[in-house]
Amino acid sequence: MLSRQNLARAGELALGLVATSRLVAAGPCDIYSSGGTPCVAAHSTTRALYSDYTGALYEVKRGSDNATTTIVPLSAGGVADAAAQDSFCASTTCLITTIYDQSGNGNHLTQAPPGGFDGPDVDGYDNLASAIGAPVTLNGQKAYGVFISPGTGYRNDAAVGTATGDEPEGMYAVLDGTHYNGACCYDYGNAETSNTDTGNGHMEAIYYGDETAWGTGSGSGPWIMADLENGLFSGFSASNNAGDPSLSYRFVTAIVKGEPDQWAIRGANAASGSLSTYYSGVRPNETGYNPMSKEGAIILGIGGDNSNGAQGTFYEGVMTSGYPSDDTENSVQADIVAAGYAVTSLTSGPALTVGSSISLRATTACCTTRYIAHTGSTVNTQVVSSSSGSELQQQASWTVVTGLANSGCFSFESVDTPGSYIRHYDFELLLDADDGTKQFSEDATFCPEAGLNGEGNSIRSWSYPTRYFRHYDNVLYAASNGGVQTFDVTDLFNDDGEGDRKFVPGLTADALQEISSVSLYTKASLEEFINPLLTVPPFNLGYQSEKMKSEYYHVTACISEKETIKVSEVMSK
Repeated sequence: MLSRQNLARAGELALGLVATSRLVAAGPCDIYSSGGTPCVAAHSTTRALYSDYTGALYEVKRGSDNATTTIVPLSAGGVADAAAQDSFCASTTCLITTIYDQSGNGNHLTQAPPGGFDGPDVDGYDNLASAIGAPVTLNGQKAYGVFISPGTGYRNDAAVGTATGDEPEGMYAVLDGTHYNGACCYDYGNAETSNTDTGNGHMEAIYYGDETAWGTGSGSGPWIMADLENGLFSGFSASNNAGDPSLSYRFVTAIVKGEPDQWAIRGANAASGSLSTYYSGVRPNETGYNPMSKEGAIILGIGGDNSNGAQGTFYEGVMTSGYPSDDTENSVQADIVAAGYAVTSLTSGPALTVGSSISLRATTACCTTRYIAHTGSTVNTQVVSSSSGSELQQQASWTVVTGLANSGCFSFESVDTPGSYIRHYDFELLLDADDGTKQFSEDATFCPEAGLNGEGNSIRSWSYPTRYFRHYDNVLYAASNGGVQTFDVTDLFNDDGEGDRKFVPGLTADALQEISSVSLYTKASLEEFINPLLTVPPFNLGYQSEKMKSEYYHVTACISEKETIKVSEVMSK
């Protein structure tokens, strides 16, 4: 038995423990547990969802040797160790193979198998996501989300503890509110265990996008809806709920929950503010949804029958046992806001400058005299030099513009065909006129990164971040480092995807020659600095900017800022 003195000491210790626990805020699953609706699945590649969690968040596999490593939080309850991933994946590509369940139930998400629809990978499996497609920061600490391109998906058909039949459950997900499409179906939640459509009411999952074949909300989307199988529902009506708004937040909190003849949709800006309820009421007025027939599998990025045409980005999400209260969810939203989601750079390596004109040279040993050019709509590599005709020189020249789909990346406009851009179509790179569609903008947006072989840049597709510019038989493709396409072969992948670039000022070769002929002094002064610029394309791009003084870098020679300033001074005389 404790004496009164010991009891007092125990009380002091208890108070000390309470004070200490406040140093690490309760995570979403701590909050759900306190509300009597514990997490039965908890997935995140960005952070721990329990305050004391130190285990595996996700696994990545690198393309150079197929080795894998597990990414964990930097500290208990903390942000993922992105630096460990960056180190492991340096100079190669990486895929996310597993998103681990933090709940202890083993409900991990892995590459989705074929079902009612086949995936594009080997044996009908869906693709795995790039490990670097969705960088963010959480209170300033870098982490990576899961960028789901069409054809990508994750699944667990043998989940433990998830709701079945008409059992109550809740779920939330933090998503990129600007990354979506109208295809079926970007889901996270409860689905069929057979990977096939087994009828109305056999799913209960969060959907995000602007699909209009089933239910809709107000405006043109995107909306948070519920995929209940054989229908995306925004409320009681199978057609429309005007109370379900179109969203434009960069980070979205999406919530769906359901119990016998009751369900709800809630949502919010995941970076600030509180939740709003978009629907709360009885089940839809269609056969098969009351009672529900949930099966308990877990999906991410796909529909229950492996419909895999959708796209979106996932940062974190959970599924619960029981129907969470609004108060519990409000506290979870406050925790998400406190996590401090923010955007960060999508590019690395030698910088591109919007408004400049560039050439892109292959760095594969076989092909260092070849530049990315076009012949009609075909994007290819061609041998280009100072003796090439002006038509070919123009075909090998590209104007850098702000990314049509994402301002953090770039698009490449043809110098000789203004209004036409490099885009991918069926993973072949084409020169195509901008038709103003969302699809075109996404196909024509690319994100340079430090060259995988240590030279120049590798140029990654924004919409398919597992795919990079690659020349194969002198034709350009959006290729992955291993895959089912002929041009996806791993041999020489790092080299074939490289490109050196060079900016040139708004002077033609003829103008430079004219300046150099003014006197022996100007000729001698210019030759030292200008001749290297005349040995490689582009030659005639009309780029004029104060930035011209510093925006050169090597192709066959390195032009320093100091040298370029001297050239500019000579030209101004």
